[in-house]
Amino acid sequence: MPERFTVTTPIYYVNDVPHIGHAYNEVATDVLARWHRMRGDDTFMLTGTDEHGQKIMRTAAAHDTSPQEWTDRLVESAWKPQLDLLDIANDDFIRTTEERHERGVKIFLQRLYDAGWIYHGEFEAEYCVGCEEYKTASDLVPGTGEYEGQLVCAIHSRPVETVREANYFFKLSEFQQQLLDLYADRPDYVQPEHVRNEVRSFVSQGLTDLSISRSTFDWGIKIPWDEDHVVYVWFEALLNYVTAIGYGVDDEAFERRWPAVHIVGKDIARFHAVIWPAMQMAAGIPVSDHVFGHGWLLVGGEKMSKSKATGIEPRQITDVFGVDAFRYYFMRAIAFGSDGSFSWEDLDARYHSELANGLGNLASRAIAMVQKYRDGVVPDVAPVPEVAELLEASVGRADAAIDRFQIHEAIDQAMRIVDRLNGFVTEQAPWVLAKDDARQDELDAVLATLVQGIGTAAILLAPVMTRSTQALWAAVGGEGEVRDQAIRSAHAWRGTGRVETIPPLFPRVEAQ
Repeated sequence: MPERFTVTTPIYYVNDVPHIGHAYNEVATDVLARWHRMRGDDTFMLTGTDEHGQKIMRTAAAHDTSPQEWTDRLVESAWKPQLDLLDIANDDFIRTTEERHERGVKIFLQRLYDAGWIYHGEFEAEYCVGCEEYKTASDLVPGTGEYEGQLVCAIHSRPVETVREANYFFKLSEFQQQLLDLYADRPDYVQPEHVRNEVRSFVSQGLTDLSISRSTFDWGIKIPWDEDHVVYVWFEALLNYVTAIGYGVDDEAFERRWPAVHIVGKDIARFHAVIWPAMQMAAGIPVSDHVFGHGWLLVGGEKMSKSKATGIEPRQITDVFGVDAFRYYFMRAIAFGSDGSFSWEDLDARYHSELANGLGNLASRAIAMVQKYRDGVVPDVAPVPEVAELLEASVGRADAAIDRFQIHEAIDQAMRIVDRLNGFVTEQAPWVLAKDDARQDELDAVLATLVQGIGTAAILLAPVMTRSTQALWAAVGGEGEVRDQAIRSAHAWRGTGRVETIPPLFPRVEAQ
């Protein structure tokens, strides 16, 4: 039986158009999904949009439209097109305004209410509309500039609002020990380690019950037993992971796809690693497989943000360097799990040194030599043992890195192959061997080794670069789609035995 691998992005809040911070998460999740498909796993990737809450309502009003019209417009004009732009192969896209989501949310809520996990009460708290989150004192920092003398949200740098309401509460405080036991029993549940430590420290300090409804506005899903209240947007949004796969409606589909791996930004890891598992425990369903909180993309030392004018739209990059280079750069240049700084200079340098001059030039040279010296026919001999061993070891290391969500390490193994093959060409000097009739067997081995290595690298890079690797795969004689190859045996692929000329995979980009 194939292994199950269900992986999700967060559902993105559609108060504005997406930037490359969103794209970074989408591409990373897509790479993981594509890799598992190439393992033969029963893979399912979910993404979508979060469309309720006070911020959406205010943004829509500011644009003189209704919340539904506003979200419809943004989803169709910006969020879904970005998936196509970046070659994201998601299996489903859920919107929290869909009927299937509302139905599942109400079933889940009612079950928690009937089980005694929800009660009515009053409270007062500081609330950040930007985060759609209640803040504790530790989440607030002294304001600067126009907000000097006030406490502001540490993320949005804007004042919070004092909210006084009579709402429904989820008994989150009763799950403190169960959560600590979860972190102890499954140390890989929250990753990477610094995020796990932060989450565990937060829970260790004690949990308070969570307000899960609002009664001061109506843009949201109504509480099934009290329609004067709508569900708190975060509590509702987390449920997309189960409402999309049939929770409470299609048990067979739900059991096939659940539990899941959640790939989220570290700033929302607390929701996914504290509130969400507590909700799952209360509902009596299995807790998610993993929560991975990746780092932020930084521009000028600050987290990428539209509100701070540091947001860059993906098309600004893809129009210049192409989609494959976009996907490669962000997965390669940043250790997945850590913060990473974006710069046009670094992107340009990596594009030309690693892709154009590294992989692209290697492919062009190798194919040209097979055509020149063997009329395009790949010699039917085994690769040089030293390189063959490297290929097999690199495939194994890359696959193991994916199990740790270390995408950059998996790419590094593929590029080690590229670097070694470039060095191998220099060492073996096929143009010298070709002139010596006594060394034709050596030339055959060199050419066969180059083709085998390039095909192996193409398979390993296929989850990352979806277009150029297919062109490369076909050029070295690979049959069918590179995405359909068995990635764990990439080093042992066999093809047609012929190579074909291809145009430059990564044309030079002139400085702008």
